[in-house]
Amino acid sequence: MGKIADKSKYKPRVIDVSVEKYLSAFGAVCIEGPKWCGKTWTSSFHSSSEFLLGDPSNNFQNRSLAQMSPSVVLEGATPRMLDEWQEVPTIWDAVRYTVDQRADKGQFILTGSSTPKRKGILHSGAGRIGKLRMRTMSLYESGESSGEVSLEALCNGEITGALTGEVNLRDLAYYTARGGFPGNLDVRPEDSFLLPQAYLDAILDDDSQRIDNKKYDTEKMRLLLRSLARNESTTATKAKLLNDIKENGDEAIDTDTITTYLDVFSRLFLIDNQPPFASNIRSSVRVKQAEKRHFCDPSLACALLKATPARLIGDLNTFGFLFEALVERDLKIYAESFGANLFHYQDYNNREIDAVIELSDGRWCAFEIKLGANQIDKAAEALVALRDDILRAGGLAPSVLCVICGMSNAAYARPDGVFVVPITALKN
Repeated sequence: MGKIADKSKYKPRVIDVSVEKYLSAFGAVCIEGPKWCGKTWTSSFHSSSEFLLGDPSNNFQNRSLAQMSPSVVLEGATPRMLDEWQEVPTIWDAVRYTVDQRADKGQFILTGSSTPKRKGILHSGAGRIGKLRMRTMSLYESGESSGEVSLEALCNGEITGALTGEVNLRDLAYYTARGGFPGNLDVRPEDSFLLPQAYLDAILDDDSQRIDNKKYDTEKMRLLLRSLARNESTTATKAKLLNDIKENGDEAIDTDTITTYLDVFSRLFLIDNQPPFASNIRSSVRVKQAEKRHFCDPSLACALLKATPARLIGDLNTFGFLFEALVERDLKIYAESFGANLFHYQDYNNREIDAVIELSDGRWCAFEIKLGANQIDKAAEALVALRDDILRAGGLAPSVLCVICGMSNAAYARPDGVFVVPITALKN
């Protein structure tokens, strides 16, 4: 049987470098992330043999074999890929045990599109199995960003001014509605919602019903998903989601149900929230600790809102929130590739920073995200004002200020020191 990934057709992913690094450091690597984001192809690309637990052939023979004798399916050339390991959770412990026995690096690559409950898994795998989070494709990976500006260099205060080319608003709307699922890259704008809609149907009708072996109410799940879409890129609380569902004329749903379903969505990697920046940057100001809500890909919010590229252009307010989600997805992918993390900042004085990137040495960078170039001046002024306010309060100020813009045609440093970078010119 041939391998899944055809190396001649493989599109390089930002995570590739991390996979190789983890294979040299751990006995096994677990690549987690949403369905259809490319985990299997990437894992196959880096493996020498593979075993597919989700293969339906011969009445799911592979799954049955793994359940009866987990050690048998681990035999093969290394690194050996074990795709969708969560179908047989005991595989985790079998891998950990085998890694201990072999005492060698780079033995296995596990992929998972859901996180099972801890029951039945005896060991965390700490020290043996390194975990990586994979996401849908960034604009750089899908080829829509030229990659002229490195985020890592930018976070170190380095930028070379350059004209990066004109950007079409229709293209940005298409990238947002189409999203970064590899299987959706070449579809026509008018068909861009089909795959995200099929994705949501698969999650609700299949994955959500199997993750805990419980029958959840898929209609109530859809109500919550629509509310999450209406509140994309905001810090909406559970109470706000509850009220939103009621205000939009949907049937009742209680807080406990919302909590349960949010947990399921998180474990299926359907949502990928942006945590608050916890560092004490302004000691005199209380900082809000609410997460900013995101789907794993902006196309899912678009599908739930029926926001086609044409409708996005006709509703720039909604487009702004969804564009922010696209940018923050890309920033997360790029930042994690060099050991940084993405947050947001919001305090009780109504001061906000769309995106905060914290570097491994404790420095942090502040980013505002704007769709239109006409918003750059105001965004830059707000960043400078917040930085100065932090300095006056004796806090740790950001080392870099930057506006990520959709419609800018150049990357440059402003006289006030704020960088401006088009999202279509950014890479890791």
